[in-house]
Amino acid sequence: MSIDHGPRPLRITLTALVVVVLGVVLAVGGGYLATLGGSWYYLIAGVGLLLVAGLLFARRRAALWLYAALLLGTLAWTLYEVRFDWWQLAPRIDLWCILGLWLILPFVNRHVGRRRVWRDGASGLLGVGLLAGALMAAYSLTQDYHSIEGQFSDAQMQGLAPEGQAGREAEAWTAYGGSDRGNRYSPADLITPQNVGKLKKAWEFHTGDLPGPNDPGEFTYEVTPLKIGDNLYLCTPHSIAIAVDATTGEERWRFDPNINRKAEYYQHMTCRGLAFHDASRYAASPGDTGQGAARCERRLFLPTNDGTLVALDADDGKPCEDFGDAGVVDLKAGLGEGALGVYLPTSPPVVTERLVIVGGSITDNGAVDSPGGVVRAYDVRSGELVWNFDPGNPDATEPLPPGETYTRSTPNWWTTSVADESLGLVYIPTGNQTPDQWAKPRTPETERFTATLVALELATGKVRWEFQTVHHDLWDRDLPSQPTLVDIEGPQGVVPAIVQPTKRGDLYVLDRRTGEPIVPVKEIPVPQGTDYGEFTAPTQPTSALSYAPQAPLRERDMWGGTPLDQMMCRIQFRKLRYEGDFTPPSEQGSLIYPGNVGTFNWPSVAVDPHRQLLFGAPNYLAFVSTMVKRSEVAPDERTGGGETGLQPNLGAPYMVTLKPFMSVIGLPCQTPPWGYVTALDLRNMKKVWLHKNGTSRDSASLGLPFPVGTPALGGPIVTAGGVAFMSGTLDYYLRAYDLKTGEQLWKGRLPAGGQATPITYVSEKNGKQYVVQMAGGHGSFGTEIGDSLVAFVLDEEGE
Repeated sequence: MSIDHGPRPLRITLTALVVVVLGVVLAVGGGYLATLGGSWYYLIAGVGLLLVAGLLFARRRAALWLYAALLLGTLAWTLYEVRFDWWQLAPRIDLWCILGLWLILPFVNRHVGRRRVWRDGASGLLGVGLLAGALMAAYSLTQDYHSIEGQFSDAQMQGLAPEGQAGREAEAWTAYGGSDRGNRYSPADLITPQNVGKLKKAWEFHTGDLPGPNDPGEFTYEVTPLKIGDNLYLCTPHSIAIAVDATTGEERWRFDPNINRKAEYYQHMTCRGLAFHDASRYAASPGDTGQGAARCERRLFLPTNDGTLVALDADDGKPCEDFGDAGVVDLKAGLGEGALGVYLPTSPPVVTERLVIVGGSITDNGAVDSPGGVVRAYDVRSGELVWNFDPGNPDATEPLPPGETYTRSTPNWWTTSVADESLGLVYIPTGNQTPDQWAKPRTPETERFTATLVALELATGKVRWEFQTVHHDLWDRDLPSQPTLVDIEGPQGVVPAIVQPTKRGDLYVLDRRTGEPIVPVKEIPVPQGTDYGEFTAPTQPTSALSYAPQAPLRERDMWGGTPLDQMMCRIQFRKLRYEGDFTPPSEQGSLIYPGNVGTFNWPSVAVDPHRQLLFGAPNYLAFVSTMVKRSEVAPDERTGGGETGLQPNLGAPYMVTLKPFMSVIGLPCQTPPWGYVTALDLRNMKKVWLHKNGTSRDSASLGLPFPVGTPALGGPIVTAGGVAFMSGTLDYYLRAYDLKTGEQLWKGRLPAGGQATPITYVSEKNGKQYVVQMAGGHGSFGTEIGDSLVAFVLDEEGE
């Protein structure tokens, strides 16, 4: 072969420069990581790349020998850390393989060295490394370390409702949770695993309600419609109630309460749904005249974002004049100063025979002195206050006299609740006293009712029992989910139970008569000590039935698109305080996992009472909480109160910064999957199957649909037909799943984010089963905002 004594080719020079840059970044970052107690791999790899770059500049074949050795070492280190987990393996080796492919190409390879060769030992070793990387990647695509593969038995899947029970129930969805049991279950069975693939869009309705100039960032469509008679009833973020024909999607009526849009709403602008009361359902109801429907015999209750409760006639959408003041009750009464824009009744109230029971959210981390989180029960006909439960004064349930104020700054009830009228109880899942991370002002009473499921007597509002899920909560681990009532078939017979999902991932299964655990609960030791003057509870309750992360995050669990941003995530991880679950917030910055979004949030779970099956969608996304001394930032201004960013905590010596644990390029720092669908058997409390859910279609560049498993903020429903439906993922789809196996059977494209729970029903007009999903997006979840209500039905032409 001829000897080349000519100048170094430009491509070699450029390659060497690229390797220098990569080497410097890895060496500097890796060195810093090593000083933090992290992996030495990045430092070694960075130094190795700098040596490769020097050899490339000198045109020495040793550059290829060394690079091949680095590649093989990287492959071995990758297997040691993550085995054959594709989404962890790929970012560790992608840049290495790309650069190796470039170096082995003949028009580059033959110029590395003074002799023009590219078929030698160095090229062969590099080829072996590339082949090994390709084989590892290919094999990893066949492996799944995150799923549970299982199925329910054929016998259990036949557990349908008793004959004759479905009937009219299949035509209705009368409450936010489907029924007064909050189970998100429909006896409709026309859509099955065999035909669900033939679903097509039937109609699309636009509400016309979109964000305005004064709206907060968290403008959200989280609404679940009601289906009663021939109508669907829904509400919009600006608290507009709309009735839509359930078969055609045509608007029937609309009621706009004209909320105060000039007020400053610090956190939310949403309405999760309406509540419905049918006087004819109760034999002794004063509205049941026996001579046809009286006006407002069927009434809807609309909570508004400016703090009122409106009663509407379900037939025409006009206010019920006999309720409150011309159809309106002012919920700000008794809350004291600063309620407008801070007190937000975003969830539908609970309706019983004689009562409408309502709560509201209090802006997170707004101020130490905030309105209280009182629960109030009003007469369903007159709007007269019957009782109030004040967590700061729990024994005084008689109606608060005019002019007096409920205890300030107490735990609130912001999500949806449920009642058991046969037991005479309403079950209230409470939140925190704001601010979340500064708990020193809490009194013994407010500590008692923080993050607690409270059973109140319907007749009096008195506490029958309570069950606390977090002690001295510093992590925003309020109870976000509607509890579900289900009669569980156990070894000792049928037990009336209540299931409460939590942000941590625990499912508390309690006897709803007494609050005693059916599934064991134990106290576990948790990390102690804070650096900002707070204290922590020595132990926390944990349920034996849990979707909490099975192990703490480790440095090797850090993720990224390339080794570079993965290294940066490792550095972040090492700089944060993290001792596993319940790591206290800190000035240093603490990793909180599960994070503020929680494993379960307001979408809750769905329960098939006849198959004794629970369907859920757990999320896994870490957050970072950093305490900030007020003296180190600008003067007090109420500029926060959202889900992320600097929170004002007015009146406290510390503010707090909240943010997702993200990489420098905007990807989560922890490895996927971040979201799943799952089902468990309530007869033995065992998880039957669990599969990752959702793709990167609408959150990744170029719309690439990687099946990573994304977080979801939208609830599931289950049906007698053996099919579950759910949206809520970061990609814009409504999906159908086989309840038996968890297999995804169908997905329908949505025009915007589907951060809401769907409903299903059988039309009284044509006998077809519809599935309806609100696609309006979610401001803080980052999905596209829209105003579409979309209905799907089986394609008869495809039969």
